[in-house]
Amino acid sequence: MISRRDFLQVGMAASALVGASGFGNWARLAAQQALTQDQLLEFQTYGNVSLIHITDIHAQLKPIYFREPSVNIGVGGNKGAVPHITGADFRKAYGIADGSPSHYALSAGDFSSLAKGYGRVGGLDRVATVINAIRADRPDAILLDGGDTWHGSYTCYHTQGQDMVNVMNALKPDAMTFHWEFTLGSDRVNEIVENLPFAALGQNIFDAEWDEPAELFPPYTFFERGGAKIAVIGQAFPYMPIANPGWMFPEYSFGIRDEHMQMMVDEVKAQGADCVVVLSHNGFDVDKKMATVVKGIDVILSGHTHDALPEPVVSGSTIIVPSGSNGKFVSRVDLDVRDGKMMGYRHKLIPIFSDVITPDPEVAKLIAEQRAPYETAMSEVIGQTDSLLYRRGNFNGSWDDLICDALISERDAEIAMSPGVRWGPSLIPGQDITREDIWNVTSMTYGEAYRSEMTGEFLKVILEDVADNIFNPDPYYQQGGDMVRTGGLGYRIDISKPQGERISNMTLLKTGEAIDPGKSYVVAGWASVNEGTEGPKIWDVVENHIRKQGTVTVQDNNSVDVVGV
Repeated sequence: MISRRDFLQVGMAASALVGASGFGNWARLAAQQALTQDQLLEFQTYGNVSLIHITDIHAQLKPIYFREPSVNIGVGGNKGAVPHITGADFRKAYGIADGSPSHYALSAGDFSSLAKGYGRVGGLDRVATVINAIRADRPDAILLDGGDTWHGSYTCYHTQGQDMVNVMNALKPDAMTFHWEFTLGSDRVNEIVENLPFAALGQNIFDAEWDEPAELFPPYTFFERGGAKIAVIGQAFPYMPIANPGWMFPEYSFGIRDEHMQMMVDEVKAQGADCVVVLSHNGFDVDKKMATVVKGIDVILSGHTHDALPEPVVSGSTIIVPSGSNGKFVSRVDLDVRDGKMMGYRHKLIPIFSDVITPDPEVAKLIAEQRAPYETAMSEVIGQTDSLLYRRGNFNGSWDDLICDALISERDAEIAMSPGVRWGPSLIPGQDITREDIWNVTSMTYGEAYRSEMTGEFLKVILEDVADNIFNPDPYYQQGGDMVRTGGLGYRIDISKPQGERISNMTLLKTGEAIDPGKSYVVAGWASVNEGTEGPKIWDVVENHIRKQGTVTVQDNNSVDVVGV
């Protein structure tokens, strides 16, 4: 594994840019008490343009715990490349000391004990403090939101996203792009977007009937900063109608549309753009490929796959900046833009340690106002956990194991399936489980928990299809989530095989019998993209299960045998 110094040298040599990062300052701090807000915000101002990037907040207004993945497998050309290294390998690659603040913020190892020392992360009132500090240093910094903002919490669901709109407006973004927002339904999205005080961008959001760019979502916008003209092009999540219910936004189509992206890059350059920034919700590997296909992009601010990397990844002359999720990080990128091009950059991934950063009082008050009508219901304690509850990881997440247990017991099923989504905070052992905690991992506008019969053959088709969405060697065929979680069902997956040949050894765990392709099994699941799905809401199913358990303990899940890595 290359050292952090070698990593930086390789990255800069590949780019002909001058690049640097401030990551090391807080990484080397030995203990929580050594951290100060000034140290987290320390930055040597550079160049003439500053970008501030936040993404994938998933409606988390308050500080949370959030564990990074311990398994994140890369395939094809991304095998063994960041972000597809984790744990000790990740820490070694970046020179991260065990037990350090950066270990806790960026790596999964020893999470529960480190969480007790370093505390929660995020909180948009703390994010506001960081943004204000950057603006105090660089008043015309451009704040860009990568999407997945109006989704993922109790208050967001009950206000149809208005809580997040109100708080984000107070942060004064300059532009945003989209993904889960569209699951509010196109009527609601249109209503919000029409009243936004900043640009709602999506070069790949098209009118489905006419196959032409949707008027409500301009492809790009310009900013005059530091004597330079900066173009920001929006890239919404390409696979909306596949990964989410297309019937909720039937008038829109999406796709990667890299040919159209090239047209937009050429167009903004023809209009005098000195620097081209893509505000993307593609996912990291898709962004890496786009940087090689579309010429002329200087910066890609990457979202969707929730990756947090302490250094940008350089692809040709494009730097790719991922900024994590759930309000856990803010990225600052300073650019030297002159003579019609980007000459260099300086970057810092700022972790939002909520016990270290002072909340902005005005935003804290606004957050309290959004939450006030729902506090009594949200704060009700449903049970406790003896286990670390988390979601991230290609195959297993203990939150989803608990959800699958709830589906099997409450819906009287043999097999359960939970979607491999990456949003949702963590809980550490000994914590109460509140109603808000349950909603933080289940809240969506199509949360019905179905119960149906499926043949063994059909179950294999589902697993094969999802596996190809994750492990197809071509990033343009990946949707950026994790494998569907299963309860009551074990299987082997060979990552190296082609579609249709990855899944084998399917077993009904209750009996140990092999799954019969011709036999029907009772299956419970949730988040079906099919219109008209019936069943109780998943948050009610999980709440009922936890109430009966009192204290939940989630056993280690060894039901998936992963080979061919």
